[in-house]
Amino acid sequence: MRKPLIAAAVAALGMAVPAAVGSVPTASAQAGPVLVPHAVEAPDRPAPAGAQGAACTAPTPDISGEVHVYAWLHCYTPAQISAAYGVTALHRAGDLGAGQTIVLMDAYGSPTAAQDLETFHQTFYPSLPAPDFDEIYPGGRPNYGNGCHGNGTGISGPCAAANWSGEATLDIEWAYAIAPLAHIVLVGVPPAETLGVQGFPNLFKALRTVVDQYPAGTVISQSFGVTEQTFGGAAKTQTARFDAVYKAAAAKGDTVLASSGDNGTTGTSKQQHESTSYSYPTVGWPASSPYVTAVGGTQLQYGWTWHPTSDVPFLPSGDYNPAYFAYSNSGRSEAVWNETWLPAATGGGPSAIYPRPDWQSQQAAIIGRDARGVPDLSWNAAVNGGVLVWITAFPDYQRAGWHVYGGTSASSPQVAGVIALANEQQAAAGQPPVGFLNPLLYQVGDRSGASTAAFSGTGAFRDIVPRRYGTAASGMLHNNRLWQYNADGSVSPGPVLGWPTRHGWDMTTGFGSPRAAAFVAAVRAARNG
Repeated sequence: MRKPLIAAAVAALGMAVPAAVGSVPTASAQAGPVLVPHAVEAPDRPAPAGAQGAACTAPTPDISGEVHVYAWLHCYTPAQISAAYGVTALHRAGDLGAGQTIVLMDAYGSPTAAQDLETFHQTFYPSLPAPDFDEIYPGGRPNYGNGCHGNGTGISGPCAAANWSGEATLDIEWAYAIAPLAHIVLVGVPPAETLGVQGFPNLFKALRTVVDQYPAGTVISQSFGVTEQTFGGAAKTQTARFDAVYKAAAAKGDTVLASSGDNGTTGTSKQQHESTSYSYPTVGWPASSPYVTAVGGTQLQYGWTWHPTSDVPFLPSGDYNPAYFAYSNSGRSEAVWNETWLPAATGGGPSAIYPRPDWQSQQAAIIGRDARGVPDLSWNAAVNGGVLVWITAFPDYQRAGWHVYGGTSASSPQVAGVIALANEQQAAAGQPPVGFLNPLLYQVGDRSGASTAAFSGTGAFRDIVPRRYGTAASGMLHNNRLWQYNADGSVSPGPVLGWPTRHGWDMTTGFGSPRAAAFVAAVRAARNG
C-alpha cells in the first residue's frame, strides 16, 4: 500500500524513520509531530532517465516477486555496516555474541518478527545457525486484530501495532546483524509508550521483568522516547521509578541504552493529538537518564558522497530533485545526522530533569549548566544511507518485503550488539560483563581526547566534526537544528535552535561513533582496570 510522505512521522523521539515517498510535505504536516512510527513505503520506481543509476537495490525480491530499487537513497547491508564501523574484525576473530542476551523494548512487537528475522538471517548470514530469538509479552499478547486497513494514525489498537511493527523489526534485525549468535529478545508492550502517561505502568512492569529474569550482562535497548517536559510537575516522581530499575540493572551487570531521538532539539508537547511543539530546545527521556547510555545519530556516507546544489528536495511533480540528492560513487565520511529533506536530526542537549553526573565533569563547559548532557556516543541513523529491513507484518498496511530505515532507533540496537560482543570477550576471559557503561565510556573518551575523524584512525571513537557537502545550505552538517519546509518547496532552518557539532564530545553525537574493535578493547580495559 503506497502512503504519502508524512514529515511529522520522523519527529518521533527514538523511533524508526522509514525512507519516504518523494512528495513535498505540507506545512500542516510538519506542524504536528506524530509520536508513533509510520512505516512509509520507500520509493521503488527505477532511476529516472539521465540519473546516475540505482543508489540502492534490494538484495532479493519482495513477496510480490519484484526487486525494489531506490533511485536516490542509499542503503547498507550488515557487511557494509560492519566494515564501516570495525565490527568485521571482531566477527573474524570469532566474536559473534555467543552466550549473550540482547533485549529490545518496543510497543506491541510484531506478529511476524520470528519469520522476518529468519529471512534476514538467510539473506545475510546463511552459514550461521538459525537466530536464537524469542518474543515475549509481559503484559499479555497485543491485540493485533485483523490488521490495519486505515492510515494508522492512532496511538492504540491494530493501526498503532502496524506503525510499531517496522520499529520492532528494525531493532531485532540490526541487533542480530552485529551480534548474530546472541540471544535476541523482543519485548512487546501495548499500548505505545509515547506520552509519558499512557501505557507507562505496562512498560515499567516489562522492564522490571527483564531485569529480574534475564542473566547478568543483558544488554537492553529502548527505542521509544518522550520530551522531558511532557512529564510536567510529575517528572521526578515518574522518572525515579524507572531510574530505580535502571540502577538495579547496573548493579546486576546489565547495560541499558536508548535512542536520543529523531527530531533534533524540537520536542512535542502533550496537546490534543500531539500537535504542538515547544518553542525552545528540549531533549528526550529515557535517553536523558544518567543510568542510560544515550545513542545519537550520524550520517554515514560509505562509498558515496552527497553533493547538493539546491535546497529544494522535491520537484513540483513530487519526484526527487537531482540537484538536491546528487552524489558521487566514492568517498568515506561521517557527519552529524541532520537530513533537511525529511526533516529529521539527531536528538541531543542538556537535560531539564537531571543534574550533571560526576562522570561528565569534563563536559561541564560544553553543557553550559548543571545538567546531564546527551547523547553519549553515536552511530549511523540516516535514511539516505539507511539499513535494509525485511518485514512482512500487516501487508495491507505496508509492502511485504525490503524497506530502508533510519532513525536513532537504528543506532541503539547496533550499539547494543557491540556491547554484547564486548561481554562475550569478557566472559571468555572469566571477567564480569561491562555493566553500567557511562562511567567507562567517559573514562575512554576523556582519556583519548578529540580522536581523528578519519576512517583510517585507530582510536576508540571516530570524532564527528562539522562537514560540508556540495554548495547548498542543506549540505552544511554542523548542528542538530531541525529544518522546515517553506511554501515554495525549499527547506530552511526551523525556529528552535540546535547544538553545535564540534571536535571532541558534543551534544549532537557525544564522543562520536565507535570503531568497534578498538572501542571494545578500550571499554574492557576501563572495566578491568
